[in-house]
Amino acid sequence: MVGVKDEKSEKCLELFLKIGLDERTAKNTIANNKVTTNLTAVIHEAVVTDGCDRRIGNLLYTVATKYPANALVHRPALLKYIVSSKIKTPAQLEAASSFFASTGSEDFKLDEFEEVCGVGVEVSIEDIEWTVKEIFEENKNSILELRYRTNVGDLFANVRKRLPWADPLNINAKMYELLGEKTAADNEKPTKKKEKKDKPAKAEEKKIADDALGQPSEEDLNPYLIFPRPEDNIQVHTEVPFSDGSVLRCCNTKEMLERHLKVTGGKVCTRFPPEPNGYLHIGHAKAMFVDFGLAKERGGCCYLRYDDTNPEAEKKEYIDHIEEIVQWMGWEPFKTPEEIKEYREKKMNSPWRDRPVAESLKLFEDMRSGLIEEGKATLRMKQDMQSDNYNMYDLIAYRIKFTPHPHAGDKWCIYPSYDYSHCIVDSIENITHSGLYQPYVWEYSRLNISNTVMSKRKLNFLVTNNYVDGWDDPRLMTLAGLRRRGVSSTSINAFVRGIGITRSDCSLIRLDRLEYHIREDLNKTAPRTMVVLNPLKVVITNMDSSSIMRLDAKRWPDAQTDEAFYKVQFSNVIYIEHSDFRKNDSKDYYGLAPGKSVLLRYAFPIKCTDIILADDNKTILEIRVEYDPSKKTKPKGVLHWVAEPSPGVAPLTVEVRLFDRLFNSENPAELDDWLADLNLKSKELIHNAYTEPSLRDAAVGDRFQFERLGYFTVDKDSTPEKLVFNRTVTLKDGYGKVGISPNRGSSLGRGFGVVLEDSLGCLLVWLGSLVFPGANCRLNDHRQEIPPRAQSKSHHSSRGRSKPRQEYHPITVQANTDTQGFINNETVNDKAKCVATSQTLHVYELGLSSTFPTFPLNNLDLVSYVVSSTMEIA
Repeated sequence: MVGVKDEKSEKCLELFLKIGLDERTAKNTIANNKVTTNLTAVIHEAVVTDGCDRRIGNLLYTVATKYPANALVHRPALLKYIVSSKIKTPAQLEAASSFFASTGSEDFKLDEFEEVCGVGVEVSIEDIEWTVKEIFEENKNSILELRYRTNVGDLFANVRKRLPWADPLNINAKMYELLGEKTAADNEKPTKKKEKKDKPAKAEEKKIADDALGQPSEEDLNPYLIFPRPEDNIQVHTEVPFSDGSVLRCCNTKEMLERHLKVTGGKVCTRFPPEPNGYLHIGHAKAMFVDFGLAKERGGCCYLRYDDTNPEAEKKEYIDHIEEIVQWMGWEPFKTPEEIKEYREKKMNSPWRDRPVAESLKLFEDMRSGLIEEGKATLRMKQDMQSDNYNMYDLIAYRIKFTPHPHAGDKWCIYPSYDYSHCIVDSIENITHSGLYQPYVWEYSRLNISNTVMSKRKLNFLVTNNYVDGWDDPRLMTLAGLRRRGVSSTSINAFVRGIGITRSDCSLIRLDRLEYHIREDLNKTAPRTMVVLNPLKVVITNMDSSSIMRLDAKRWPDAQTDEAFYKVQFSNVIYIEHSDFRKNDSKDYYGLAPGKSVLLRYAFPIKCTDIILADDNKTILEIRVEYDPSKKTKPKGVLHWVAEPSPGVAPLTVEVRLFDRLFNSENPAELDDWLADLNLKSKELIHNAYTEPSLRDAAVGDRFQFERLGYFTVDKDSTPEKLVFNRTVTLKDGYGKVGISPNRGSSLGRGFGVVLEDSLGCLLVWLGSLVFPGANCRLNDHRQEIPPRAQSKSHHSSRGRSKPRQEYHPITVQANTDTQGFINNETVNDKAKCVATSQTLHVYELGLSSTFPTFPLNNLDLVSYVVSSTMEIA
């Protein structure tokens, strides 16, 4: 509860208590300056400063918090009705507020108002009792069973439908009369009964599993429900307090709204106004989703309007890019056409503020004619320099810029500011959601994504100083960069829809969320193929060197038709990943090793029989194996591979670019030296990867899933001689990804990669110290090896909607002392698996968060902890 400190607050508290507010509500009200001001004004307007009945006081409080600001001229009249008890119930007050919201400041007919609000309608006690009794009889069985746990709101709603002006207090009395005194059972918390469900048949399991993901809410299906209709834009949506205590309330008159609706036909008109001073980034995708998406959903139109009032930073290249990228995103525009700082901080008026009007007009004409040097004069709007809102200081309307405009050339040398031009153009274009028609303005937040910068100034610095390879560098969050990386507009729009139209700037969206939507899209659209990044030669000794088989491989995991298969060549010389072979085998390793067997994807089992080393006796030149044409051997590990197409001929060679996060920190924008945080290993070039001949005809922009590696897209730098692929995103839950330590992991976690996340790493170091007091915990990052995949059905099981397979990702907390510990009521993952053995605790990510009870660690079989990514602590 808020305390009361100064004398003014004490007087307000005394005033609020006089009208019947309880002390807690009164003190909390004082903490809100706006409500305090409104309630104080309402009490004085109602002439009840000496106090009033509590019921009247509660209604006055509702007026102070909910009365429409566009009808303040009628508030005194409403207060008279309340004080005289002509309006005495919340339902009547709600009806009155709705009436005045639609009326605004216009005159109204008194008899119409009284009819709408039920003034003079008296509902007798007998009528109320009869109606309540009737409803109770209809629900008697349920009420007698649930007693005081009955949902009174539903009962009351039924009473209000039949008797809208009835006194709501009578329902409680009737309920007490029917149920009598509360018993101990009435005070117990209700328990939910779980219904037993029959186990579904296997044929139905997948469908039911998909349905079990839950039905989306109405706002999930239509995020634009939060926006009002154009015909409702008569209420105050902006209040601007001035330093003299007055308040500017922005709203439309009925006549103004009618003229607007006549011109627009009642359609929603929005605008997307980017400044052409750089390439658009993913934050603009959110703006497009709101501006174009709302107009499309409501059957309206959206203007693409360039904020081209600063020609110094603008280029024709940027204008062309904006128009092209908007269309790529799937949207169709309706039309495409130091003293100052000190004054603002100290709220000082400019010495030229009171210059005579005639002299100001003469100087403005000189500005327009080019007679005044750039930076020597500006035209400012005369506003309120004493306001607490800095937007009310004297803002610039026009300034001098001797720079040719991309559209107008050198015809003009003065340009309007953003603040001056947009409000005028909004009105001229009849913008519905942004004297002149007052658009509805929705200030939604900017989109902040982790491990990158979104400021155009910083993006421009990175591009112009060659820290990145242009505006479309795949590491940037520009829309051009994302497109070049292989991200589709579908996944970007799905991501924006998923995060919602938020208004708070405080949140930082993790890059993982975007990557999730990218994978969901590519899983359905990217055909599978096999590529070996770091080839190791494998010679099959029991296969004739001239023998070449053509085997079926699947473009899609659920391949049924001929088109879903492609042919791969299998010869006695193949190539696997260097990281898929070890000289020394181990229990938890499922790759190839001396004397060990693995299965080649779509082909045969092979067993290592020999290793050919270089002169240094360390470097592996090739390995020799025997294959099992009968396929009787059933190894656990599965490897991808590429074969020589003919004896002595190397497979098709391609260049592969592996991209990582551009910055090491989650929020580099907060750092003083943000450039020092650049990830120097954010781009890795692999010049001689081997791939299947079927990729030879791939075109720029084609997307593929390289099995066990990730999703890749053909880059524009490709030539007829050599294809270039960009890694779009890794396989989070696929066969494996670059990064697991060859010496770590358990049988449950085998074959799944490890990606180090700094913030979660800190959390897990803390977990290690909690579980093992005194232990020396540290983070290990292993990013060089690809683990082999244990045989199992692929997560990517269909081109249609798929349910993510539940995989286990290993996290190892290893201590250097024999200790015991407890984990108490932490936020955890109720489906995650934790296996504790002596000094090591393995945690496996899976499912949603909840809490778990206290367990002694040395007896722990299953424990849960929330983990959002995979890593290793050792």
